[in-house]
Amino acid sequence: MRPLSALLRKHILGVKPYSSARSEYPTGNAEATPHITSQTFLDANENAFGSPNGIGVHRYPDPLQMALKRRIAEIKNLSADRTGTIFLGNGSDEPIDLLMRAFCEPSVYAPSGEIVLGDEIIITPPTYGMYEVSAAIHNVVVCRVPLLRRRDGKAGAFSLDVDGILQAVTPRTKIIFLCSPNNPTANLFERNAIERIIAGFDGIVVLDEAYIDFAAEQSFLPHLADFPNLVILQTFSKAWGMAALRLGMAFADEGIIRVLNTIKPPYNINILTQETAISALYHTDWHKDIVESILQERQFLIVELQKLSGVERVFPSDANFILVEFTDARAVYEALVQKNIIVRDRSGVALCEGCLRVTVGTHEENIRLVHELGQIALPKG
Repeated sequence: MRPLSALLRKHILGVKPYSSARSEYPTGNAEATPHITSQTFLDANENAFGSPNGIGVHRYPDPLQMALKRRIAEIKNLSADRTGTIFLGNGSDEPIDLLMRAFCEPSVYAPSGEIVLGDEIIITPPTYGMYEVSAAIHNVVVCRVPLLRRRDGKAGAFSLDVDGILQAVTPRTKIIFLCSPNNPTANLFERNAIERIIAGFDGIVVLDEAYIDFAAEQSFLPHLADFPNLVILQTFSKAWGMAALRLGMAFADEGIIRVLNTIKPPYNINILTQETAISALYHTDWHKDIVESILQERQFLIVELQKLSGVERVFPSDANFILVEFTDARAVYEALVQKNIIVRDRSGVALCEGCLRVTVGTHEENIRLVHELGQIALPKG
């Protein structure tokens, strides 16, 4: 890996984080002065009289979310001193955005009107769309190295083109984004392929593990210290059932996390999100049971969908959704909409032609889906 100072945009090296009232004097300082029974905070220009709903949101939250990070470290089996390797964002989209801000120089227009190309990212379509959207917002060049697809019906339908990715790297390439398990193909990429990319690239590799709870293989997180150029993204939106909270996690070397904390908004995670997440993270048995239920329902759907006429292929899944190829995907999608069942039409996405993406629902929802699909006049393949 190139030194962090060489990878970062030059002006980022000199940025000093905003010094908020709660960063200068955290509310947790009361623990260091136990002889003080109460503290009077007159430093942050808050409304000391409270809020109209009376739920205690009139004070600014911890800007670094330390109580939540400590609990995350516990459930992720990280040592207590590893909270410095955790960044929390407004969904995983925030660290994606901040990483581009920190590392990628944008393309600019010269006075002549010609474009002077800036830094690049590499993505592996079909994949999560926000990598490309964020790059477009920051005017960062996107290099696309499509996945390899087997069409013989065997396992391993979608895989990383490792040689193609490494050959696509140029001196301007700053970040490679890998989504594993991948969205929308639902499969986990081979560990060896990911390690080859991390080892063969001297920039930042972002491994998006939003769906890792549903995969049989382990996360890369226990081996984070072995890969100083690796950033792992995870989320509370899927297995933890907290999509509306918009809380994402990034795990990386402490130097990278310090950069993200420097350039983030001072209070990017509100207090209700922090408190709700901390409370939820003490229900680990619930999490385990729900993941098991989703895996059982995923298998139920795979078996039942394979029985239907008009279904060309049900792809293997390591996620909480299934990619299904139909003889006429658009007709099936529209027929389901008429029955108030909404799936995701991916038939226009390269390598996913003729495919719908189906999220695993409750048993009742899955039974209804299978039943309604059976009522649709599907052409045979």
